[in-house]
Amino acid sequence: MLLNEFVKERRKLAGLTQPDLAAKAGVGLRFIRELEQGKESLRLDKVNQVLQLFGYQVGPLPINRNILADEEGRS
Repeated sequence: MLLNEFVKERRKLAGLTQPDLAAKAGVGLRFIRELEQGKESLRLDKVNQVLQLFGYQVGPLPINRNILADEEGRS
């Protein structure tokens, strides 16, 4: 699941509107909209502010090197 899908799903499960989530997380409504739309460049500190409400945070994950090699081969 992509980050934008995760946030949108969690927000809806919590019964929050985008403005509600922005207020609770201490970020702007525009940031929430961009996050849920999948904007590729976002401030990680703000992403973590939002994710903390749901008990999560952004962190490093191992990369499947086979997938990475396949992607590099297509470039």
